[in-house]
Amino acid sequence: MSKKKFTETRIGKFLKNVAPKILSIIGDVIPSAGILGKAKDLIQKDSNISKEDKDIALKLLEIDVMEMQEVTKRWESDMASDSWLSKNVRPLTLVFFSLSYVAGWFLEYPLDSITGLLSLIVAAYFGSRGFEKIKSMGK
Repeated sequence: MSKKKFTETRIGKFLKNVAPKILSIIGDVIPSAGILGKAKDLIQKDSNISKEDKDIALKLLEIDVMEMQEVTKRWESDMASDSWLSKNVRPLTLVFFSLSYVAGWFLEYPLDSITGLLSLIVAAYFGSRGFEKIKSMGK
């Protein structure tokens, strides 16, 4: 599951110009099914958005929901696999980049290029684990 903020999703970028008020309410949160449902309600109820823009926004919202579902399915498929590597590729990537970052820090290398990538990996790993736990509690 992607861990980008709502403002970084397709619908968030679209709402930046069309409905900044809605974006100011939920822009800094990590999208989830509940947040995207709330965004849909806000879009449908906002009288300042034209019918055409509402249609576009709702279609973009649908695309973002499908993207989240597909990423989750792919990760669930990896975990159900018999392959040791597919089950451990995310933790191994996290360990590798964490150790690389620490080694680079001690050796005083410029860490600009690895910092963003490591942040993305940490957010995806821990965010997806949290999402998977919440999803399993709902079942």
